[in-house]
Amino acid sequence: MGRIFAVAVNTYRESIRDKVLYVLLFFAIVVIIGSKAIGWISIGQDIKIVKDLSLASISVFGALISIFVGTNLVYKEIDKRTIYTIISQPMPRYQFVIGKYLGLCLLITLMVTIMSLISGGYIAILGGEVNYWYFVACFLLLIKLFLVNALALLFSTLSSPILGAIMVFCFYIFGHATGIFLDLPPHIKDTPVEPILKALYYILPNFSNFDIRAEVVNGVSISMWYVVYVFVYGILYSALFVYLGVLMFENKDV
Repeated sequence: MGRIFAVAVNTYRESIRDKVLYVLLFFAIVVIIGSKAIGWISIGQDIKIVKDLSLASISVFGALISIFVGTNLVYKEIDKRTIYTIISQPMPRYQFVIGKYLGLCLLITLMVTIMSLISGGYIAILGGEVNYWYFVACFLLLIKLFLVNALALLFSTLSSPILGAIMVFCFYIFGHATGIFLDLPPHIKDTPVEPILKALYYILPNFSNFDIRAEVVNGVSISMWYVVYVFVYGILYSALFVYLGVLMFENKDV
């Protein structure tokens, strides 16, 4: 555990210096504060729009941070040749991969916390109510980003950062649109393609499960059991992708 912790802390320290991180964080804050301007268009709905855009900003910009930073994790070590020093030490490769993942999770936790506090404070300044469920929504977005971290880590062991970022972004988009695999057009139903698409629906992680933005904004009650289910769902999928990342790195010729 000590070695994993050391790799995690070192990864966090390296990632926190990445300039892309601060550019994305800056734009996220701009969108959160600028959401008030869009709220003026809808009389009486401005607070709802600010909440909605704030949660959307945390989700989108958090994902971009995970993708751009995460897909560079292993590649950067290989490019700088520091990987040879690391793996020459008495450290199993799985500890290196898990440490990298946990370091990235520390980073994204900090970013989500900053964006959540800023957005929550801004909503309170505008006179809106920031209740417990707003931060539960932020927490579920964080779990979703842990899953994106795991995907980014997996592809960082398989390909270059650019290709890895494209692949993770595609997974992110498909993960929010898995419902189309069940709601098929008539000309696809009862064809050999239908079972394949339905299988993809159950295999691919459904990122929409983590989004309770509409319920929070409109004050719709949410079952705590659903929150627990989504938490377990995200952790299990994240563990699966980290495990696959470990397998890929174990067989990587470095």
